[in-house]
Amino acid sequence: MSFLKNHEKLERNSLLLLGFIIVTVLIGGIIEIIPLFRMETVIEPVQGVRPYTPLELVGYNVYIREGCYNCHSQQVRPLRDEVARYGHYSLAAESMYDHPFQWGSKRTGPDLARIGGKYSDEWHTAHMKEPRDVVPESIMPSYEFLLHQAADLHALDKHLKALTLAGVPYTQEMIDNAESDAMAQAMPERMDASGLQERYGEKVNVRDFDSQPAVISEMDALIAYLQVLGSMVDFESAKNVEDAGP
Repeated sequence: MSFLKNHEKLERNSLLLLGFIIVTVLIGGIIEIIPLFRMETVIEPVQGVRPYTPLELVGYNVYIREGCYNCHSQQVRPLRDEVARYGHYSLAAESMYDHPFQWGSKRTGPDLARIGGKYSDEWHTAHMKEPRDVVPESIMPSYEFLLHQAADLHALDKHLKALTLAGVPYTQEMIDNAESDAMAQAMPERMDASGLQERYGEKVNVRDFDSQPAVISEMDALIAYLQVLGSMVDFESAKNVEDAGP
């Protein structure tokens, strides 16, 4: 009976009721939100996933700047038709280093989560220059101008350092060598890429992506980014984790 009387006081006093509602919502919100700041508690690590190389990161920035996410998603849902078309459904770990993530919500064009390695660099370059040359029904605009714009590599160390604050595990060595690593990835004939591969792994794509050896263009960076999408994950390892269960 005493509980009902106290409850009656809350119902009759709107300010008191409002105060208790706010406190209740705050407590519930804190309980739900705080664990999300510990990425290891919500994302199970998958073998093969690594942070983007500096050049891939420049391409990621170009991808965002040009609004590619407006027409292309990067999330394969666990539905039979999507898996049959695009490949293994997306894992949370695949976008753990994306800030912001590029899942997207619309598909005017195909999903790009598994685009890495599916087409050659030459195909991507031709597609960006004139999409209808390789996909006649495409409504994508031309991005040929990316071939003529040099990639901005000068502030990469600051970008990597900022991403470490968001939890991306870039080391101080990676930060200090950001610009040279970006150059080495796109110009292996002129620069030694062994340091880049030591820092990011032997599977890093190291080559001239846009067939312009004299310059590192935004096209180089964008293609480097596209060619890594979906290629880092060891799906066999992921399958073993799933089969093992909790």
